[in-house]
Amino acid sequence: MLTAFARAFKTPDLRKKLLFTLGIIVVYRVGTHVPIPGVDYQNVQTCIDVAKGNQGLFGLVNMFSGGALLQITIFALGIMPYITASIILQLLTVVIPRLEALKKEGQAGTAKITQYTRYLTVALAILQGTGLVATARSGALFSGCPVAGQIVPDQSIFVTVTMVIVMTAGTAVVMWLGELITDRGIGNGMSILMFISIAATFPSALWAIKQQGTLADGWIEFGTVILVGLFMVGLVVFVEQAQRRIPVQYAKRMIGRRAYGGTSTYIPLKVNQAGVIPVIFASSLLYIPALIAQFSSGTSGWKTWIEAHLVQGDHPIYITLYFLLIVFFAFFYVAISFNPEEVADNMKKYGGFIPGIRAGRPTAEYLSYVLNRITWPGSLYLGLIALVPTMALVGFGANQNFPFGGTSILIIVGVGLETVKQIESQLQQRNYEGFLR
Repeated sequence: MLTAFARAFKTPDLRKKLLFTLGIIVVYRVGTHVPIPGVDYQNVQTCIDVAKGNQGLFGLVNMFSGGALLQITIFALGIMPYITASIILQLLTVVIPRLEALKKEGQAGTAKITQYTRYLTVALAILQGTGLVATARSGALFSGCPVAGQIVPDQSIFVTVTMVIVMTAGTAVVMWLGELITDRGIGNGMSILMFISIAATFPSALWAIKQQGTLADGWIEFGTVILVGLFMVGLVVFVEQAQRRIPVQYAKRMIGRRAYGGTSTYIPLKVNQAGVIPVIFASSLLYIPALIAQFSSGTSGWKTWIEAHLVQGDHPIYITLYFLLIVFFAFFYVAISFNPEEVADNMKKYGGFIPGIRAGRPTAEYLSYVLNRITWPGSLYLGLIALVPTMALVGFGANQNFPFGGTSILIIVGVGLETVKQIESQLQQRNYEGFLR
């Protein structure tokens, strides 16, 4: 990986792309520290110090925003509205025939779906920005902070609307920065911004574990967490690279006097075909009951039960539900993202077949069988990786935003591998030395 980056910096046009990407990252990180108008910045910092290590329901969103959510900055919503909009559009593609037709149109259809994603991102940003402002005004953003109700001193309609507009504009700017990296940088702009947001929280989270430790002034806990993190990174790289290759043979076809086809290839089916999406779905679904209970008044039985069983991440009921939801969403997402019938039809259309399997419906059934078999270890792996923060709660007394949590590690390793592959592919287009040796 380091060799690829070193060679990239020696190539003039790739060096420009890397420096441009670094410049966009600097702009993004500066924006995460610029407070929006109408917020008392000193009270916000006081509440962050009080709530340090217990970010509660907003920990996941705060991680995706690089810590900007709880500081209520112009990039407070971060990349989350775009991620949510992309997932919604991807799910609707299976349900709405018009979107499915656009997806099959190629680049023009993809551009149209991207435009719809932008519109939906702005709408979600308005909705989430309104919710964040309302939460900050009520004092529920920092539960237990004595000055939580004074974060927004002026609660007039004008100030509230201004705050929502600024945060929505910040989300649009983040989306634009990501597209700039995709077009003029090294690619994968949104993923890189997500990578930077999560990686930015690592140093403070690691240092907090060291300060909270008791063995050798916290260095034993610090070193143990580093070793656990390295082991998890190695495990995630191993599983993310693992794939089941289905061999495909294409028959020869005579067109005029020339023969076409006759090649052998394969269909790569990843063990973790769903990526990090099931973990995000399961976390979001489990946040909903706790969020409703937090904003509801009174001491009803259902609220007490939710606060006792679904708020603390180390409760057995929470752990069991979290694990089962991850497994369910892994199968659900794979089912909607990979269509064996469509793959089998395309293979039949171009004269391809799996050796020993008849073309058409038997091929689709075989692909479904293999996909179900490899999704089981992939879903169990996702569930176990996602439970690492829970084990950290018990073992190290760490907060729920354990730096080497399942979601953060999966995203960082996945984006890192994809970025390195893109850089290497661009290097191969400019340097053929490896083929000449």
